[in-house]
Amino acid sequence: MKYISYKMHGHSSAFTLAEVLAALVIGTMILITVLGIYNRSERAAAAITNKLEGLRAPTEILQRIAEDLDRVITHGEDTKITIENKVTEGYQSARMRITKTIYDDKNRKQTFEEIVWQSGYDFQSETDGLVLYRSHKGMTLEDKLLDEQRPSEEKPFSFIPVCSGLTLFRIQVPSGQRFLNKWTSDKLPVGVVITISFAEPVETLSGALEVPEEQIITRSIAIDRTRKLRFIIPKIEDTNEIGTTPVEEPYDA
Repeated sequence: MKYISYKMHGHSSAFTLAEVLAALVIGTMILITVLGIYNRSERAAAAITNKLEGLRAPTEILQRIAEDLDRVITHGEDTKITIENKVTEGYQSARMRITKTIYDDKNRKQTFEEIVWQSGYDFQSETDGLVLYRSHKGMTLEDKLLDEQRPSEEKPFSFIPVCSGLTLFRIQVPSGQRFLNKWTSDKLPVGVVITISFAEPVETLSGALEVPEEQIITRSIAIDRTRKLRFIIPKIEDTNEIGTTPVEEPYDA
């Protein structure tokens, strides 16, 4: 049996060093490009997630305050709102008390329900900021099961912390083009404007702490949505007659 051997003249089955280095360089460039695109996408997704997470807490707090106002407020002398704002350790802080009263069988005034939203400086935290509290008391219980199981020594302390890390909590009453920082009238305000933020404040030249405007969340809440509103609708008697002026007539809604 004859064995035939073949010999490759001028050709090699292995890669040369230059080819291996070129492949490594190209592969490294592709890998760097892919990792760069992935990192940019991950940072963009993290930024969107952080922004959504940052909006969740303020939105839930504002919604809870609006639900308290809608549930307790009734137009009349039996409901009252008091609002005050102040600066606590450089932070803008506020307090709002919602009180609903009734008269018993002996015509004595009794507190049927009272809800207080207020912020206070967090002295126990290592980082500066405010703590938001909510208080509920009166003749009605929000949760009969939980309220009845509370220890007797805790019942006098009705303020419950809602969240911490606040850097701005302000409640104002709109009055024309102005906003009032205090409301003590027996009449209900037309609405309230609540401003809240968890952003890091910046110290101004005067030493005050201010939160960047783009990181402030504000919500306007109407107090009595069932009240009658008076609209002024211009009425034109004859549009074809030159010099006719519209006549304004009140309209009750």
